[in-house]
Amino acid sequence: MPFIVAIDGPSGAGKGTITSYLAKKLKLMYLDTGATYRCVTLKFIKEKVNYKILEENTDTKNTDSKEIEEVRNKIEEILKNIDIEFTKDKIFLDGEDVTHVIREDEVNNAVSQVSHIIEVRKAMVNLQRKMSENKDVILEGRDIGTNVFPNADVKIYLDASVEERVKRRLKQNLEKGIESTEEEVRENIIFRDNNDKTSKIGPLRQAEDAIYFDTSNLSIEEVENELYKIIKTKKKQCKSIESAYITTPETLWKRMSRAVIKFVLSSLYRIFYRIEITGKENLELDEGYIICANHVNYLDAAAIVLLNKKYIRFIAKSDLFRFRPLAYLGRVFNIIPIKREKNDLASIKICLKALKNKEILGIFPEGTRKGLEKNVKVKNGAVFLASKAKVKIVPAGINSTFKLFSKLKINYGKPIDIAEFENEDNDWIEEASEYVMNQIVMLTKI
Repeated sequence: MPFIVAIDGPSGAGKGTITSYLAKKLKLMYLDTGATYRCVTLKFIKEKVNYKILEENTDTKNTDSKEIEEVRNKIEEILKNIDIEFTKDKIFLDGEDVTHVIREDEVNNAVSQVSHIIEVRKAMVNLQRKMSENKDVILEGRDIGTNVFPNADVKIYLDASVEERVKRRLKQNLEKGIESTEEEVRENIIFRDNNDKTSKIGPLRQAEDAIYFDTSNLSIEEVENELYKIIKTKKKQCKSIESAYITTPETLWKRMSRAVIKFVLSSLYRIFYRIEITGKENLELDEGYIICANHVNYLDAAAIVLLNKKYIRFIAKSDLFRFRPLAYLGRVFNIIPIKREKNDLASIKICLKALKNKEILGIFPEGTRKGLEKNVKVKNGAVFLASKAKVKIVPAGINSTFKLFSKLKINYGKPIDIAEFENEDNDWIEEASEYVMNQIVMLTKI
């Protein structure tokens, strides 16, 4: 699985310098997304495209203007045939080295407007995703974590005051021999900030799950060192999670370890709780099936697995495998990881294969602890899997406070045949999921 780091922020916040450093230090491919827009801008300048005629963020397909239509056609033709290539330290546009040309004033003054053209934005987002396929990459821009890669493993938002960014840009221009005044640079930065933040497509904003860093009063080295530690830790965790998607072989040692751990932990459950289990006969199916239960405590999944003679594999959030002890238990008990915020195809394949092999899976339709109390929408993953694998769902009601020496009751209901709900109506899967959840709730009250 690829590892993706997204760094967003306004112009002059230090994204380019810091991203370049982190790429080398962490051995990630550095994809300068801003450079892709600069290449397009340079191409427009060379081809004398009158892009300024296009109103910002206007979908020109809806206009009758002949001149605008001609510009749009020219833009689409350029985007269709443009060739942008990144090597280790150079950028090529249609085979020509433009590494330094795209940083000159003519491009600097036009790139913001060009990057707001809808056709350009869509084409570059597709290009950036294609360039990043199956690679460990680090990208910087204005909407990487919110638009290009909303599921990035690490999201960082770098910021700095306008005055600090003006100071940095003046220094950069001086080093490159570019003449500019403080007022010109400030106006350019403020104009670009406004354009980026008010854009109707891919606006500059901080992703909800992004780490915020104000670099105004920090040295480049301080920011780099801090981000390096954060990303390195996350990368290690992601690699651990990735390994969880490979079910380790059922060796004699693994089976013995599972048996011993199960005996010890189930004994502790029986010591600390007054166990009552009803409806065990509903588990005697000569086929694979799914147990769906309510989720009231982090100990309830273990209760179903440990207090059952049958071998049950639970589905759990992939973050569990970030922690070494839990990762060990996860591998011994063949827990199936799932990235809940994503369409986790890898996890779905593992589940379907397990059901095909007549294994038993455990799933919490609430998707989170005390989901019903939080009024969360019932997840339809269990019904989807049951339908695809053509297996039944056994509902289970768990009733316990999980306080020491309290009563722990698990009530298994009659198997539900999902095939009875299937029809041409697209809403059937949600109706079936609600039915399963209602059965679970009823079982908690018996």
